[in-house]
Amino acid sequence: MNELNPYSLEPGSLVDILTLRYNPSQKPLLQKLTSKDFEPTNLKPSAEYIEKSIEDSIHEKLRTGVKKISIALSGGVDSALMLTIFHSLFPDVRINAISIRFSNSIDETPLAKKIAEKFNVEHHIVEVENYLSELPKAISIIGLPFWDLHWYHVIKKSKEFSDGILSGDGGDEVFGGYTFRYKKFLSLTTTNSSPLEKVKAYLHCHERDWVPDQDQLFGDKAKFSWDFIHNQLIPYFDNSLNPLDQVFLADYNGKLLYNFSPINTRIQNHFEIKSVTPLLSTGLISYATHIPNNLKYDRERDIGKILLRKILTKYGVDSLIPSEKYGFNVNTLNLWKLYGHKLCDYYLSDSRAAKDGWIRLDWIKQYINKPDLDVRYINKFLGLLAFEIWYRLFLTKEMKADTKL
Repeated sequence: MNELNPYSLEPGSLVDILTLRYNPSQKPLLQKLTSKDFEPTNLKPSAEYIEKSIEDSIHEKLRTGVKKISIALSGGVDSALMLTIFHSLFPDVRINAISIRFSNSIDETPLAKKIAEKFNVEHHIVEVENYLSELPKAISIIGLPFWDLHWYHVIKKSKEFSDGILSGDGGDEVFGGYTFRYKKFLSLTTTNSSPLEKVKAYLHCHERDWVPDQDQLFGDKAKFSWDFIHNQLIPYFDNSLNPLDQVFLADYNGKLLYNFSPINTRIQNHFEIKSVTPLLSTGLISYATHIPNNLKYDRERDIGKILLRKILTKYGVDSLIPSEKYGFNVNTLNLWKLYGHKLCDYYLSDSRAAKDGWIRLDWIKQYINKPDLDVRYINKFLGLLAFEIWYRLFLTKEMKADTKL
């Protein structure tokens, strides 16, 4: 089989997950797009059309049997827009807003609270002290070795109130929300950059996913090579699209298609929660991908999601939304100091995956106890911890899903 699962372990899948944080060999739930899907049209994009599409998507989903609904409210553009439009359609329907407060991290719950108060909805804050505590349970649900699983906590809480979850999933990829990456990518490339040079620049905009000596952490079984990684990304940058549209194409066909979408769906299915994701409706994706990039990302103001913000302005909600993107955000440096280092030292110093030749134990020992470890290596250790837990859950079967870390 072509994805990491309880029955096989493909070298390419492991390399992708620990380098890109997604596995493109999976069968996606959303449609895969090509450069043709991102070619601008002559039609003038309309915020009114987008709003109507969101309304139609909400109506359609509620007709499928969702009786009680919650919303994942982060305090950003996408979730605020979903709550705004839902409230305009059903002002008398009770909806529970759910936010997460991660210990020792940026706290966006005050922003989310203001938005919830504006629409007079009940606001629930999930306090997560040790983000890694229930990682075995979450990994057992998704069947894949990922550690950044905030959606598990959101859906687990929403199950207390509802059978449906409304979210702004897809807004960043479809409407241009990763402004910090766009700015960096444009600074690293020119009009004469080759497809490979643009691929390498794109990877440098995702530095949290890999480390400078990435090739040294894999064992012989993994068969790591940068050429393997580059060749998977080349098609997104070897076409006639504007470079920024090439980034949008790569973003859509990356973590959205092969990480966020399948992971969120598996968690929702486990808890029997129906998903309401208007920004990922087939019609709206088809419409939004053809929107000119200057109506997604304003380079001069360094602001994204221009048309979505226009809808929020109409409802007087734009003043509550920050210009900088955070989302559900965990401070991995503090997480490492409080819990991560101890857990990684315990599980990875005696790594089953390393003993079987997938990961190099000498790489682990080189960095695991290094003081003031760079945050990129911290992120990588957390990824290795997730892989080790997956390995012990599904391959050696010595760990139980209900194990608390």
